[in-house]
Amino acid sequence: MAPHMRLGIDVGGTFTDLVLIDDRSGKIHYTKTFTTPGNPAQGVLTGIEKILRIANAAPGDLEYIAHGTTIGTNALIERQGARVGLITTAGFRDVLEIARIERPDAGLYDINVDLPAPLVPRYLRLEADERMGADGSIVRPLDTASVVQAIEKFQTEHVQAIAICLLFGFRNPVHEHLIREMCQEILPDVPVTLAGEIAPEFREFERTSTTVINAYLTPITERYLDSLQAKLQASFGAIDLRIMQTSGGAMTAQAARSRAVNMVNSGPAGGALATALFGRLTGDTRIIGCDMGGTSFDIGLIVDAHPRVKSEGEFEGYPVKIPMIDVEGIGAGGGSIAWVDAGGGLNVGPRSAGSDPGPACYGQGGIYPTVTDANLALGRLNPDYFLGSEIQLHPDRAQAAIQEYVASPLKMSVAEAAAGILRVVNANMVRGISVNSTQKGYDTREFSLLAFGGAGPLHAVELAQELGMRRVIVPPFCSVFSAFGAVTADLRHDYVRTVALSQAEATAERLEPVFRDMETHARAQLAQENVSPEAVVVQWAADLRYEGQSYELTIPVANDEPRLTDPHIAETIQLFHDTHSRVYAYGDPGERVECVSLRLTAIGRAPALKLARQKKTARPAKPKSKRKVYFFERGFVMTAIYERSELRPGHKLTGPSLIEETTSTTVVPPRFICSVDVYGNLLIEPALRSKAARSSSKRAPKAKQAERK
Repeated sequence: MAPHMRLGIDVGGTFTDLVLIDDRSGKIHYTKTFTTPGNPAQGVLTGIEKILRIANAAPGDLEYIAHGTTIGTNALIERQGARVGLITTAGFRDVLEIARIERPDAGLYDINVDLPAPLVPRYLRLEADERMGADGSIVRPLDTASVVQAIEKFQTEHVQAIAICLLFGFRNPVHEHLIREMCQEILPDVPVTLAGEIAPEFREFERTSTTVINAYLTPITERYLDSLQAKLQASFGAIDLRIMQTSGGAMTAQAARSRAVNMVNSGPAGGALATALFGRLTGDTRIIGCDMGGTSFDIGLIVDAHPRVKSEGEFEGYPVKIPMIDVEGIGAGGGSIAWVDAGGGLNVGPRSAGSDPGPACYGQGGIYPTVTDANLALGRLNPDYFLGSEIQLHPDRAQAAIQEYVASPLKMSVAEAAAGILRVVNANMVRGISVNSTQKGYDTREFSLLAFGGAGPLHAVELAQELGMRRVIVPPFCSVFSAFGAVTADLRHDYVRTVALSQAEATAERLEPVFRDMETHARAQLAQENVSPEAVVVQWAADLRYEGQSYELTIPVANDEPRLTDPHIAETIQLFHDTHSRVYAYGDPGERVECVSLRLTAIGRAPALKLARQKKTARPAKPKSKRKVYFFERGFVMTAIYERSELRPGHKLTGPSLIEETTSTTVVPPRFICSVDVYGNLLIEPALRSKAARSSSKRAPKAKQAERK
């Protein structure tokens, strides 16, 4: 039987999530297993074995595995990357130190706040005697003796990875290639990263930083991928392994070996992809996706039914020049630890209990109170149905931890302390959403909130209520949503060339050969990855700015006709004026425009996903039980508990109520109504708004009759 299943995996701080799609039957299976921090590959293997049992499938049924991982992210957070040596042009060894001479936004007026220390210390930042001109011409030939001296220094210092970033190397990489050959000859076991391959565009600080991060993470990701592929081969045979990128696309494991920087934050990117997909299903083109897992809370904006992709960003304070989905995260998850500071203030996070030892209620050695402990103490979690009854929670341990570390120091009851923990973490998340929406010019009242992650639906309605958002969407398999996004991701490769042309110089005659050259490489790359020509989609774009500006806007360039023409260029420039006006409230077609860089995205389409539509029912939903649950401003209220797998389209639930499923729980507070759509989404709205919508729909036919008259 031919392979007909694809598997998505997202390794988080507490759980490893898995989603299996059967493209033949349309069935979707999902599960979670504990992440194994010491050896993440082991948690992945355990999860694969588990989900194959659930689906009654064999390894031979798998067409491919799409894998999002936090290994690079964690290495950056913990500063546990490789020992890197940097070779750069003579006179430019301190680019990483000088940076942009800017202070972090949060520390603009704080004299104690500084930029993060460079990942390469100065004594390992060495110079090559060479110089390339801005036009790519060789101003000073490469002095090989200076390079040999640098490499021998790296050998003495036991460098584990080498980064090479030469001035204007993106114009002419010949010297970077020569230095790599010399490094491989003297230090054959040390991986080498070239700026001309990782970030081939201008801005020396950003491209140097990107190159160094890639080198810093390469040995770690190579070891992980080698270990994982060996274990997969031993347990399941040959399997096509794909790795999620922060751009929202996937790449082969072989490509990922040399592009470690593209793997950072790949899990949240999968969540953003899935959020956009379900937004299109529900008719919401503007959504804020909120992923609350065990250790973090990730926020992604969906505008015009697609995630926002930017061409540069930051990882842990370090700038990177790669395409990435605009997702921001804060330290607020189910495992975030609550603590009282010296001034008697209650804080939650950013430190997390993770999966080992985990929250106090797990009974695995954790002693500090977490958000999960607070939800359990307030009746919002079922101790006998956590992770489908695979884990038994201990309310007494949760209450004891809250009592010792929060309630007693603040002289309040356990319930008051637990409610305080939820209020604080909710405030942290509301602030995080505001920073990534309101402060970017978006009105949260125009958005719906899509909640996912194991803990997201527990808090979603309260967050949306605070922000005045339209409604809350809780999709099916919400607790493994990032893994679902990974399994639906297309193969993707991004290319960029800096051209630095004035508006008069940016003619179709000059730009088209650059696009075509990139496209030739892109199609060849996808062909090597067994993507059929019919499944390939190529997109062109240009980075444009007004003459004299420092930063650019990326504008699409039409490529749906056989030839690029000057009228196409004129349309692109007009679109730039319009976009600049929308983003900055200023646009002037009379101003001269510069074309800085050309970009190309090559996509190998994944199989189309067909979600089954469920039939509506006229029968009312029946709760499976009742228990006392705490709600703000109400206290403990006897609350109806529903099993999500029993809910069908047509069911409407009034708050207060709880909806339990094997891997998550949704809280519907008082004065809210929850309905179920044909795809199994939970749609939660204020009761008054829901009633107004129904009244409006009843009046609509009369209004139409009046129009006809």
